[in-house]
Amino acid sequence: MYSIAVKKDFIANHFLIGGDWGRENEPHAHHYVLEIQIEHNQLDEHGYLVDIVKIETELNQIVERFRDKLLNDFPEFDGINTSIEHFSRILWDKLYAVIQPPAPGVLTIKLWENDDCWTSYKKEY
Repeated sequence: MYSIAVKKDFIANHFLIGGDWGRENEPHAHHYVLEIQIEHNQLDEHGYLVDIVKIETELNQIVERFRDKLLNDFPEFDGINTSIEHFSRILWDKLYAVIQPPAPGVLTIKLWENDDCWTSYKKEY
């Protein structure tokens, strides 16, 4: 199986709701690193899994939407916590919709919240 991955970093703000997490309940910033990985067992007629320029372009557009913003203000987070787990799924949905990788395959989003902590959302399509 072939894999291709691209990563991008950005800063966004959030605060947690629904519990007592101390300072995490107050607005604060994270330096996120977002990595998208696509897996498929065949290449296209050009020898690409997915054109890396397309991945970079779409990734940049989605990152710019969240860059330096408060995640809690986005409708995608209505009624849910702005955890990195939810954020990784939201990013998966957005990136899958615009990249439309070849099926069947696997798309994984890995989202680092800092140098030591990350989560991922992985789904076959």
